Amino acid sequence: MEFEHTSVLLKETMENLRIKPDGIYVDGTLGGGGHSYEVASVLGDRGQLIGIDQDEAAIEAAGRRLSPYRDKVTLIRDNYCNMRQALKQTGVEKADGIILDLGVSSFQLDNTERGFSYRYDTTLDMRMDQRQSLTARDIVNQYTQAELYRIIRDYGEEQFAQNIAKHIVRAREEKPVETTGELNDIIKAAIPAKMRVTGGHPSKRTFQAIRIECNRELEVLRDSLDDMIDLLKPEGRICIITFHSLEDRIVKTAFRKNESPCTCPPDFPVCVCGQVSKGRVITRKPILPSGEEMALNKRSKSAKLRVFCRT
Repeated sequence: MEFEHTSVLLKETMENLRIKPDGIYVDGTLGGGGHSYEVASVLGDRGQLIGIDQDEAAIEAAGRRLSPYRDKVTLIRDNYCNMRQALKQTGVEKADGIILDLGVSSFQLDNTERGFSYRYDTTLDMRMDQRQSLTARDIVNQYTQAELYRIIRDYGEEQFAQNIAKHIVRAREEKPVETTGELNDIIKAAIPAKMRVTGGHPSKRTFQAIRIECNRELEVLRDSLDDMIDLLKPEGRICIITFHSLEDRIVKTAFRKNESPCTCPPDFPVCVCGQVSKGRVITRKPILPSGEEMALNKRSKSAKLRVFCRT
């Protein structure tokens, strides 16, 4: 199966990245290479693009897509939380720009074997990096009811989280939950029939929550943002596309904190905490997809782009 993913907010990201032909740019979520291809096409002979992804299929597909620019592109299989170490492998200390597109690729969703989607009946997996041991099956069958409730409530923002967690635990007492189809049936039984009519597929929020937990998506993002901002050269920019309200909140909070890190009480006449601003937030409000883009790509509807510029 070919790795396909329509890059969301592509034009807006390129405009805000303000690419310099001789600059160094990092795509921390390489995917199929859509954003990276646009960056590489603008770079001159001295420019450099470093693409990072933990998914082997993404690295292979992006390598093919970016082959016309192979002289200026380096691909590394890793998680973007290890960006500093990854850049050191290539002799790079600082970058002129960083991109993160936090959406799950169409390839990952549509590849039956990966177990990301509730639309196919397959093994519960959901690992973005198939080298890791924890799978969705482990979460569903080993987490306590309280832990399942927490992640479904917090990461899925699911109003029936308590009942879904209870139904999962009850079902696995009889036999382990092995497939996405089995999990679908459990979730459906836990949600009142009249509530299943609206709001999309009943499993959507729970599958999202389990995927986020399986890949530590929010934890990785939260722990990486300050370090990525530190990796930027003066006037370098980081552009982050989120698809989930919790992701967006983490990015918004981190950007604001790096812009205004002072912890002194408001009534202090001068700052004494010693915290210095690292830059400025370019997007006071997130940039959203156009109506045209949303019509062409339904998966873009929840996308938000935020941009930070280093000083």
